Amino acid sequence: MRGLVIKNTGSWYLVRTDENKDVECKIRGSFRLKDIRSTNPITVGDRVSIVMNEDNTGVITEIEARKNYIIRRSSNLSKQSHIIASNLDLCFLIVTVSKPVTTTVFIDRFLASAEAYRIPVNLLFNKIDICDEEEIEYMEALINLYEYIGYPCFKISARNSTGLDILNDKLKDQITLFSGHSGVGKSTLINAIVPNATLRTGDISNYHGKGMHTTTFSEMLELPQGGFIIDTPGIKGFGTVDMSPEEISHYFPEIFKFSHNCRFNNCMHTNEPGCAVREAVENHYISETRYKSYINILEDETNDKYRK
Repeated sequence: MRGLVIKNTGSWYLVRTDENKDVECKIRGSFRLKDIRSTNPITVGDRVSIVMNEDNTGVITEIEARKNYIIRRSSNLSKQSHIIASNLDLCFLIVTVSKPVTTTVFIDRFLASAEAYRIPVNLLFNKIDICDEEEIEYMEALINLYEYIGYPCFKISARNSTGLDILNDKLKDQITLFSGHSGVGKSTLINAIVPNATLRTGDISNYHGKGMHTTTFSEMLELPQGGFIIDTPGIKGFGTVDMSPEEISHYFPEIFKFSHNCRFNNCMHTNEPGCAVREAVENHYISETRYKSYINILEDETNDKYRK
């Protein structure tokens, strides 16, 4: 029997079979993915084969080849990875400029990982209803930056449903991952988009100014217009995985574009003579924050460590 993994609680997987029946499943203890050291060998969005038990539960026996996935380092200094979701058509990265702050390093790490698997990403700038004048000015600068690179950006307020209409057309018949820090309003946004969704929402910690986890497992939510939203727990940091130093610049479209003009074909854009990328940074054709994010990831991979 074949089906789609629509929920992962950590110990059980809910599989929706091709006959539209939901079956609670476990995996065999020996089940491991080839060549991937992952904390979760199966993730939401996977297509799998199952064998039924007498008690109407199932055992996952096989996973089909994935067309793509979003993956991150599972924790500080860990050599294992965590696969967030697989077989995606689109990602919505939810960003807030305050309460909590989403850093450009976090945004760029997520975008680079998505670029590695050619997954389109849209940036949703949420909580525009509580931004002051200075925060709005900063948000507009970020939008100008990322739209110039080629990432669609939208200003929304999940709390009062501002700007949500345009999202529905993008979601139709797509499998879309919703991701971001805890506290950026992901659950509130999904509750506003998905009829009868009752995801728990939380408050921001006054002490740290960071979100507190409300989503504790990954789940696919079916949309009435066709397609699914994948809701996942909020992410604190985003450590990149298995990016060779030579390839990292390929995942920054504007850096890759200028790299063709470097003097050396193997230029790493750090301190080599005749580097067109560093010249573009100095002349403001490439954002300094993006270049710093590139160097940040490069240091991760060359030093085998993870920085948030």
